[in-house]
Amino acid sequence: MAYTKTITTERLILRKPQPSDEADLFAMHSDPEVMRYFSEPPWQDASIAASKLAEDIAAFEREDYFRFAVTLKATGEYIGSCSLFSEHRQNRRAEIGYALARPHWGKGYMQEALTGLLEYAFVERDLNRLEADIDPLNTGSASALERQGFNQEGFLPERWIVAGQVSDTALYGLLRRTWEARRKGAA
Repeated sequence: MAYTKTITTERLILRKPQPSDEADLFAMHSDPEVMRYFSEPPWQDASIAASKLAEDIAAFEREDYFRFAVTLKATGEYIGSCSLFSEHRQNRRAEIGYALARPHWGKGYMQEALTGLLEYAFVERDLNRLEADIDPLNTGSASALERQGFNQEGFLPERWIVAGQVSDTALYGLLRRTWEARRKGAA
């Protein structure tokens, strides 16, 4: 039976991706501002969205990785994605990633989505460690991770070359015990 999982927060629903997300996914990933700090250039061809969605849906069903569609609870509008990937079951660790359509920046949606994703990762997937790899120039992403309790643990110079531009990587990590302590402190 195909795996399905939905994460519900105050304003959002994180759900399995579906083919109807294609236009919104393409719009988000073809926006140069959204893609500014990604390790790939903005998408030019809408067929990329269909291909990525097919991969994401199949991977979700197999529990290989989870690229949740982030939607507004009130309207169902697709506004971004939150991912849990490169899960290593023996070592109980995985990576996270995320993207948010530009009209929804600055509204706290990604913080809310990440809070739900972290709970899923640590409680339901029983992970011990989460990691994120970001462009250090992306201060918004760094801030989002740090507000969730992630610490910068490393720096890799000139790791990516995207559209002829060389960029670095900042590595972030969050341990389950740190996440649990922060949760208890907030309760």
